Amino acid sequence: MAYQENSEMAESASSRYLSTSLVAAVLVVLALAFCAPLCLAQEMAQGPAPRLAADPHIDSHIAEAIRQVSADHIRQTIEKLVSFQNRSTISAQDEASIKAGKGIGAAREWIKAEFERYSKDCGGCLEVKTDTFTEQPGDRIPKPTEITNVYAVLRGTDPRQANRIVLVTGHYDSRNSDTFNATDPAPGANDDGSGTAVSLECARILSKSRFPATVIFLAVAGEEQGLNGSKHFAQMAKQQGWKLEAVLNNDIVGGDRSPQQDASVVRVFSEGLPAAASEAEIRRIRMLGGESDSNSRELARYIADVGRSYDAGVKPLLIFRLDRFLRGGDHYSFNQQGFAAVRFTEFREDYNHQHQNVRSENGIEYGDLPKFMDFEYVAHVARLNAAALASLASAPAPPATVKMLTRNLENDTTLTWEPSAGAAANEVVWRSTNAPDWEYVQTISSGTRATLKVSKDNVIFGVRTVDAAGHRSLPVVPEPER
Repeated sequence: MAYQENSEMAESASSRYLSTSLVAAVLVVLALAFCAPLCLAQEMAQGPAPRLAADPHIDSHIAEAIRQVSADHIRQTIEKLVSFQNRSTISAQDEASIKAGKGIGAAREWIKAEFERYSKDCGGCLEVKTDTFTEQPGDRIPKPTEITNVYAVLRGTDPRQANRIVLVTGHYDSRNSDTFNATDPAPGANDDGSGTAVSLECARILSKSRFPATVIFLAVAGEEQGLNGSKHFAQMAKQQGWKLEAVLNNDIVGGDRSPQQDASVVRVFSEGLPAAASEAEIRRIRMLGGESDSNSRELARYIADVGRSYDAGVKPLLIFRLDRFLRGGDHYSFNQQGFAAVRFTEFREDYNHQHQNVRSENGIEYGDLPKFMDFEYVAHVARLNAAALASLASAPAPPATVKMLTRNLENDTTLTWEPSAGAAANEVVWRSTNAPDWEYVQTISSGTRATLKVSKDNVIFGVRTVDAAGHRSLPVVPEPER
């Protein structure tokens, strides 16, 4: 009996304990459910920390410049490029063919003349140059072939920042079904007359303005043979120590008129792990969870920010991937040299209108012809490119030597950096580790150090500079310092 009574008493006490514990546990869960988001929100919102899209910066001069982009002028440019019939890298470039307006040589001379015409209109503001080299025989080049990149340089006006460079490019060579066919029509209207037209149109409208940093407008050849032209140009930039901060590559931005096309967006591809990263750098990136914070990925986010600020007519759709499957582009040549570079491409491609002989079969029209393009769409893409270039070239230099102090175990985060030319203030931006874009911003009016009550373990940080007019630089992700 004593054992039974003790058991019953123990069972009763245990039941009371479990009931009390259950109530307590429920209260804790409810408290966490209500308190956790509030606590996180309080931590994330130290100081004025609005979402970046809530307060876009609009420069009236940039807004006015991009309004001057002309769909009709772009159409004329593309139709002119198509008129050269075949712009294959291995097509004719002898004097007779150039005079007859046939082949890649004639296209090259016309592009150069266009840059020179724009320079004349702005009082000689553009330095028109060529980058010529001989490509040796390879898989798609049967014999030694001269390749020429054509570009125009709009020098920066600030002596402290003129060595900073932003660049827009497209490839002016074309192809049909046979890479070695250099005589039959290869119109290349969309691939990549559209990208070449974007580069030329940006030169035409932005040459009317001046920026602290330098802008380069480039048209490369040899893309269809294996990115030959862009590879040579990127290597030259690396060897000469260019401070090339951003490369915007436009390839197939014609807005092919297929029923499935989404003309409201343009894809922006960017690499994650940098192609130029060493094994040690990759280990560091993995340790920090920085797989989505390459300099190219930050450039893509910058373009998204520009898209929120300016009504270009098309919105950037960020694709966190180097490029499409089975395809490549000239931005990769710059990635390989360690430069930030992204690719703009229409939302949905029609492969019947790329790399095809012009023909009709079974009721299907093949060939890369202007009639399949949406020239207003190309103009929208050109406006977005121009706004991004102008914003980057107007901004101060990004902060240098950005560090995150990790000497002690603490929840606060302290960041340091070096001052930058043209900067009036700095901004610390951050986002949750699973967020694709920057979410919050804290302005640092003076100094080169900031401590925020936000745990470095929970977010990704970046620091960017701001000038007196509100132009913002590319953000720089800090490196840990112990």
